[in-house]
Amino acid sequence: MAKHLVLVGGGHAHMTALLRLGEITGRGHLVTLISSSAHHFYSGMGPGMLSGIYESRQVRFNIRKMAEERGGAFIEDNAVRIDPVRQLIILASGQEVNFDIASFNTGSQVPLEPLAAPSDGIFTVKPLINLYRARRKILDEIARRELQIAVIGGGPAGVEIAANLWRLVGRQPHRADILLVGGNRILGKFPEKVRAIALDSLQKRGIGVMEGTRAQTAADGTIMLTNGTTLRCDFVFIAVGVKPTSLFDDSGLPTGEDGGLLVNSFLQSTAHSELFGGGDCISFSGNPLAKVGVYAVRQNPVLFHNLLAALEGGALQPFRHGGEYMLIMNMGDGTGIAWKKERVWDGRLAFLLKDFIDRRFMRRFQVSGERNEPNGEV
Repeated sequence: MAKHLVLVGGGHAHMTALLRLGEITGRGHLVTLISSSAHHFYSGMGPGMLSGIYESRQVRFNIRKMAEERGGAFIEDNAVRIDPVRQLIILASGQEVNFDIASFNTGSQVPLEPLAAPSDGIFTVKPLINLYRARRKILDEIARRELQIAVIGGGPAGVEIAANLWRLVGRQPHRADILLVGGNRILGKFPEKVRAIALDSLQKRGIGVMEGTRAQTAADGTIMLTNGTTLRCDFVFIAVGVKPTSLFDDSGLPTGEDGGLLVNSFLQSTAHSELFGGGDCISFSGNPLAKVGVYAVRQNPVLFHNLLAALEGGALQPFRHGGEYMLIMNMGDGTGIAWKKERVWDGRLAFLLKDFIDRRFMRRFQVSGERNEPNGEV
């Protein structure tokens, strides 16, 4: 019997399901993709998009086209509540979408509050479309005047953003000073060698690094730090506090400590067998995983298999996270910093390896013609 599969979000963990959607619709099932945008941006290339290494069309998937070309429907809207009893997803527009099986890959966000209020000069690093918009604003402003730019957050995201801002402003008509406010220590949870290489790279290029203090508030062009210092800034990037949206909490579903949908090893809600999820928006029962894109990519084939199995009564496959993974930071100057376990290396080859891996992922899932589309507003 035909059933209705609803995919909420077109993120990394849904890529295989979208690419192979025809296998689901070909069996007579209905599929609807719900997303706030027709495009999904690949997080691994976000800092490079900010700096201009990549154009926006090179780092995005046309998820609407992926769904519609394979027989699915697309709704551009936001899911605000899930009613598992009535099997409904309620959208911001008020529309209600029924489902037999639903899967969520809504990613994560960097909430502004309580640190800052919405402002033209303040950008959270997620959603990634913010980096594209920030790039355009900075280029407009630096054509007329000097700028002060601050990045709040000492993790890999903050380091990459600061490094790629340096590339963005390096050849512009006016100067821009960049400051990274790194909390207690930048990259404090990573091997000391990674931290030392990153610090050396940033400082050699004149990027300021402030440690031992945190941002308390950011508003009206001013950052107040916990040590009492006040900084004037034209633009502020916030790269701290990544967490899922409140969708699952608002729906009364079991969640992890971070608010992610609580799932079992089958990527299936612990309370409702018809709900699945992947990527940053889920939390594993008793086995938390770091919110890194590599896990969402690894979840791809398992999630696709389990969604098809749930539609047709087949056996589910468990997701196994695959052990250690390699991370590579794009340092904005043509070099990268790579590490896996205790092995750390840096330089041009590290960036080229990252670039190869990222471009290969894009080629696998970008629909025909996406890379050649005009690069207008996204």
